[in-house]
Amino acid sequence: MNYFQLFQLPEKFDLDLTELGSRYLRLQKQFHPDQHAAGSERDKLLAVQHTANINDAYHSLKQPLLRAEHLLALRGLKISQEQRSFTDPAFLMQQMELREQLADIEHSDDADAVIVNIGQLLQQQKKQLQQQLATALDAVSHEQDQLAAELIRKLKFFYKLEQELELIEQQLQD
Repeated sequence: MNYFQLFQLPEKFDLDLTELGSRYLRLQKQFHPDQHAAGSERDKLLAVQHTANINDAYHSLKQPLLRAEHLLALRGLKISQEQRSFTDPAFLMQQMELREQLADIEHSDDADAVIVNIGQLLQQQKKQLQQQLATALDAVSHEQDQLAAELIRKLKFFYKLEQELELIEQQLQD
């Protein structure tokens, strides 16, 4: 299923999330099972299935990484469930250093400052990679799609590190 077509949106990485939300609400209202309560069992089942598809599509398009993966899948490159290791030594070294910094937070004299600094670094890296991802996906070529897939893999690391940082921050506050 093409989620962009479902919401009648252009197939591109940069989306107007407000417009996506408006279209989601319209579709939800149109296909909500309560609207089909008087219909046949088949109509009720179709409404439930369509509502589930709308929810899945909205969730995927709202999240940048899922949106990018969906774009690539529409182009024949499925990476959502893959487990691939990196061969970029600089990226791997950066990830190891960031993980060490996360591990050292609790032993820091000023854990709050370290958390803020790491958080800013992660945000900066994510923003830079997302800009590169948008450019690669806009190009619509096999080479750029491969680059986009690599950028998605890298972004997943930063999202995971960000979650770990939030967990550490919560643990230190408790």
